Amino acid sequence: MDFANKTTVITGGATGIGFALAKILGLRGSRIILFEPREQQLQKAVQLLGDEGIDAKYHIGDVTKRADVEALADFAWSENGRADAVINNAGIGGQMQKVIDFDLEEARKLFEVNYWGMWTGIQVFGQRFIADGKPSAIYSVASENSLFNVYPSGGGAYVSSKHAIFGLMDMLRKEVPDHIETGCIIPGWVATEMTRLKGMDADEYAATIVPQMEAGEYYLVSHSYNVVRLDERYDEVKASFARYAPRYDGDDEYDVISAFAKARAAKQKT
Repeated sequence: MDFANKTTVITGGATGIGFALAKILGLRGSRIILFEPREQQLQKAVQLLGDEGIDAKYHIGDVTKRADVEALADFAWSENGRADAVINNAGIGGQMQKVIDFDLEEARKLFEVNYWGMWTGIQVFGQRFIADGKPSAIYSVASENSLFNVYPSGGGAYVSSKHAIFGLMDMLRKEVPDHIETGCIIPGWVATEMTRLKGMDADEYAATIVPQMEAGEYYLVSHSYNVVRLDERYDEVKASFARYAPRYDGDDEYDVISAFAKARAAKQKT
């Protein structure tokens, strides 16, 4: 997407990756609307963006409350005419407990933000994008933890929430009409409040991601060493297939995608 003269809504955008993306996109000419519950952080972020000459506004709310997200969309349409892009960025790290011992109420709280909050943003803005038929974009921030697990222990709730977003976005991109771009943002280790300011500088990270957004890429990636961990995971999976489910002629007989394609082709002939 060309972000110049477009409005970009960013949830959880007052700090960290969200704010870094806001700054880069704003400097490229996008109007910015930030959203999260902490008004002081929002005020500070909007002031900093304004100092850079960026058109920035904020709206207070919580991604776990659909009414708040609907109000955010109403705000974008009333203040700026519409939103052109939404970046579902709001997320929390949650507690570090082993899967067997994890407090499930705490896990549900994390999923309310990291998964259901993003799905709510996708729905609220996606329905409006479909209705007006104009070029639009939906992005969601997953994690390298959606590709593999970086934690030796304790990250079960966070990792599974990010795997869930990865799957959700993969489904979304197959379903939306052509005028809506989609993108799955996959950060590696970035210096934010969540990582105690350790990792890649957030501005450096945003400068890596935004050109990919402008190019219309779906997988929006950064940390090159991630491919090593990705290969480790899928090499292990493929080795299991090689041992216990090796390829054979006609092995697409139980492949769902192939079966549906054959059924469609047969229907078109009749």
